[in-house]
Amino acid sequence: MVAALTLVERQFALVILFAITLCGLALVVPSAGTEDPICFHGLLIMAAGIALSFVVINGYFEPEPSPERLTEYFDDPTKIGIILAIAWAVVGMFVGVWVAALLAWPDLTIDAAWASFGRLRPVHTSGVIFGFGGNALIATSFHVLQRTSRARLCDQLSPWFVLLGYNLFCVIAASGYLIGVTQSKEYAEPEWYADIWLVVVWVVYFLIYIRTLQRRQEPHIYVANWYYMAFILVVAVLHIVNNLAVPVSLGSAKSYSLFSGVQDAMTQWWYGHNAVAFFLTSGFLGMMYYYMPKRAGRPIFSYRLSIISFWGITFMYMWAGSHHLHYTALPQWVQTLGMTFSLMLLVPSWASAGNALATLNGAWHKVRDDATLRFMMVAAVFYGLSTFEGSFMAIRAVNSLSHYTDWTIGHVHAGALGWVAMITFGSLYALVPWMWKRDRMYSAAAVEVHFWLALSGTVIYVIAMWNSGIIQGLMWRTYNDSGTLAYSFIDSVVAMHPYYIARAFGGLMFLLGALVCAWNVWMTIRSARAHREVARDTADSPILVPSGATVMAKE
Repeated sequence: MVAALTLVERQFALVILFAITLCGLALVVPSAGTEDPICFHGLLIMAAGIALSFVVINGYFEPEPSPERLTEYFDDPTKIGIILAIAWAVVGMFVGVWVAALLAWPDLTIDAAWASFGRLRPVHTSGVIFGFGGNALIATSFHVLQRTSRARLCDQLSPWFVLLGYNLFCVIAASGYLIGVTQSKEYAEPEWYADIWLVVVWVVYFLIYIRTLQRRQEPHIYVANWYYMAFILVVAVLHIVNNLAVPVSLGSAKSYSLFSGVQDAMTQWWYGHNAVAFFLTSGFLGMMYYYMPKRAGRPIFSYRLSIISFWGITFMYMWAGSHHLHYTALPQWVQTLGMTFSLMLLVPSWASAGNALATLNGAWHKVRDDATLRFMMVAAVFYGLSTFEGSFMAIRAVNSLSHYTDWTIGHVHAGALGWVAMITFGSLYALVPWMWKRDRMYSAAAVEVHFWLALSGTVIYVIAMWNSGIIQGLMWRTYNDSGTLAYSFIDSVVAMHPYYIARAFGGLMFLLGALVCAWNVWMTIRSARAHREVARDTADSPILVPSGATVMAKE
């Protein structure tokens, strides 16, 4: 990493790391001698700044990189981003199986505050969504941006700042959950200082995209970049507005939101549903619109349709969040507005899903034989299924049955496992051999095994939650002849037990698939390294040519 930086860039990196270390110190000093979590996070930030400073100092006097590097794509951040994404996937999914097991078998609970369900659950959601999904989006966006623009990333330092700074935020958030401090939002938002740090990282991320596009050699901005830029820009706006808060003091992690009551609820779900829209939908559609046509060897079925669906999703999603607040104090006209736009969203969403599946026309034999492409195809199917289900559940009458039940959990995981994880794994399986200069993954059979584990785990999980959710909703609204509830809440909990066991089993299968993926990626990287070493040794070794012999060399 350091060897690719010029002397000026190394000096600038040390200045940035020194500033980060000082920020950590500024959090530690006011809270020294207290048990406030901000002290721990200050020390964590200082440790990160100092450790990275030593990395830079260790390579400070390395020779200046060759100017020829500027004629090649800058793929090192993408490579590290892939590794970090898979690491977060394993950690996040492991915690997910853990909390699913706690729901099925509560006696497994460990007698420790950090191991309680309420603290582990946000570690799972944030680890999978932001750790796994976020790193995959950053890594693939850097790759797609350069290939579709035919331009190298704008500089050497800012991509590393975005990637490593984002992962520092993820670590701060996850450790904060385990310590027991959040902003008590629906998505368990991390502390105010972590929010400020993420804003800085995200602004740099957006500037990388804009600056690189300005330098593009391709006159057209490919549609995948439209989706990636929408993801970056809107997530920044959502994050800033939803996390507007005033800290109690600089020495405390506690803060007070600027919103309260129904305004806070509306802001939270404007953020929450648009996080689904632009983090878990728009960014991964950018991934799909590049890697699926490349893997299939087919052009997009309709480029014009991809643009139309982009603007439909971008405009309509912004109004849909209030459907999470049916039958609350939110004004009914706002609830109806959210329901209406949620139903309208079905059109651009299915346009994208249909466009993806139609792109495979003429390549279905590849889908049959190539598990990587099959990941992407199944992802498009689940995207269409999830968007239909989401629009259906936004209808007020349906929502009265589904809200607060496991049906919502099933819907979320149909999107998260079936759409987001499937398109990510498919894209990574396509990307890893390209990045490490290999013809294919180390084991095609392992990709096949991962596909069937992931698909089976997703189907088991989602069907279990659909069944348990509908049963819950029906039990909660069943009355006896005297007009009182026929079932107590605990009766519905007991009825859920077999479905919770099925959920834990489905999640375990998905986790096993992620472990297979991690092994396969590691072996692919390892084989690439071994291949380079053999090639280097062969190039360095003298070749003794017997008299009259002819030597033929082949790479």
